Amino acid sequence: MLTFLLSVIVISSSGVMMPGPVFAVTIAKSYKSQLAGTQIALGHALVEIPLMLLIYFGFARFFQDELVQLALSVLGGAVLIWLGIGMFRARARVIGMGKDLPYNSVVAGVVTTALNPFLIFWWATIGSMLIMNSLEFGTAGFALFVPVHWLCDLVWLTFVSTLVYRTKSLWGRKFQEGLFITCSLLLIGFGGWFLISGLRLVM
Repeated sequence: MLTFLLSVIVISSSGVMMPGPVFAVTIAKSYKSQLAGTQIALGHALVEIPLMLLIYFGFARFFQDELVQLALSVLGGAVLIWLGIGMFRARARVIGMGKDLPYNSVVAGVVTTALNPFLIFWWATIGSMLIMNSLEFGTAGFALFVPVHWLCDLVWLTFVSTLVYRTKSLWGRKFQEGLFITCSLLLIGFGGWFLISGLRLVM
């Protein structure tokens, strides 16, 4: 069991630490609150835990369906591009006037998770493998797998938001604006990638 849980920590951590939509929005929301990462992790869990349960009960193949992947890619790509453009436009207001982005952190966690087709695909493949491995230890294995995986998200995103919030005053204005632009471009870039990947399924 211990070896399995260690593998969950390593695989989950390598996934959560990869730059992506959740990471980008965590940095942006952390300007206003050091609890942003914790709240985004909560929103992330509101999507991931039901998804884990669906896979546990045998619905992994549903998420591998091309029509499902197409719908997620097009919708997710469009929403991420919209979020990225909104973040780019709001950068001066957030940095200069201490304002916040026009959506709360829990919602940001839900949206950037639910509309990320590659995260859904990760769960339908690698995540499914981990869930199947957890079943070697019965229901207790799955019951332990869920919180251990989520704690990896929680610890990393909380660390990121705390670091950004407590050190932002040490950064110059140009650096802060550059970071915001980078995060917004990251969202737009992932959105475009999702759209193109989805359209390739029907070409």
